[in-house]
Amino acid sequence: NSANALIKIVRESTERFKDVSVAEAEGYALQFGCVSGSDSGAMGLHYVNGALVNQGTLDPTKPQIVIYEATPQGGLRLIGADFLVLADAWDKKKQGPPELMGQLFHYFEFPNRFGLPAFYTLHVWAWKENPNGAFVNWHPRVSCEQFSPQTP
Repeated sequence: NSANALIKIVRESTERFKDVSVAEAEGYALQFGCVSGSDSGAMGLHYVNGALVNQGTLDPTKPQIVIYEATPQGGLRLIGADFLVLADAWDKKKQGPPELMGQLFHYFEFPNRFGLPAFYTLHVWAWKENPNGAFVNWHPRVSCEQFSPQTP
């Protein structure tokens, strides 16, 4: 099905980012620290590619964000990807709500905890199975406990 196909494409196109230095070399940088939720788990560490965000296009092989979690050993483990388009730019195209291979995006209003303008986002938990589904915003098995801002 298309959901599994999307997960497979995201895995294939992000596998090289298991080494975070590869992601950094390709223009991804940590933003927002470690994102955790009140009761629904966490989103982890978002490495955002600003150039891809500004392009405002959706390509399953080019996620705007790759997501990591901190490990007890102090490293980072790749857990997924996140597609993000700014709502203002997207809505101007009059293409209807954004979706990728049948998965509709979630809408975040402004103001939001990320300090971003209103945006649409789709998480793909391609590397760490989410019991609530592969495309939900929060992951109950992701925690920010191991993260310290001093960690490079």
